[in-house]
Amino acid sequence: MLPYLLRGLILGSTAAVQPGPFQAFLLSLVARDGWRRALPAVLAPLVSDPPIVALVLVVLTRLPERWLAVLQIGGGVFLLYLGWGAWRAFRQWTASDTTSAPARGRALTAILKAAVMNALSPGPYLFWATISGPILVAGWRERPALGLAFLLGFYVALIGGMALFVLVAGLTGRIDPRLNRGLAAFAVVALFGFGLYQLITGARALAGV
Repeated sequence: MLPYLLRGLILGSTAAVQPGPFQAFLLSLVARDGWRRALPAVLAPLVSDPPIVALVLVVLTRLPERWLAVLQIGGGVFLLYLGWGAWRAFRQWTASDTTSAPARGRALTAILKAAVMNALSPGPYLFWATISGPILVAGWRERPALGLAFLLGFYVALIGGMALFVLVAGLTGRIDPRLNRGLAAFAVVALFGFGLYQLITGARALAGV
């Protein structure tokens, strides 16, 4: 059981620190609302990943590649929407204190937005189809407890790593409030960049280029 748990921890840690649209979205939340309100968004994979894993393991791997291209385009559009929201927050930014406790409704909204973005991104599908999926299936076939150990290690490391990412970004901003504006600008560029990249690569895949 330990080897599967360790593999889950290693893969989860890698996914948490790898730059991507989800991390860019977390940065935009930290810059706009502070780390306390951004922290609940790290739970989004627990909402979005179960259907992703099911689709990958049961359906998606048997479908034509064009379906993934369509999904990529949809994710690109949603990333541009999030980038527009981050841009508006950047323009309205002030140096006011953003460390107040999160409102319950806003925390839920952050989780749902991040979950939708994650579900529309091809990254999790590709990750589970090519890396984590085979490990999970192999462990489950040998003994269900091994598959569960892999999942436990993966999500403990993923959620913990992203929570640390949010805390570091938020506390850095508190040391020098001007860094919050820098985080906001970086998040805008990253979200628009990832969105355009997904639109272009999805369109090229559909066109067969």
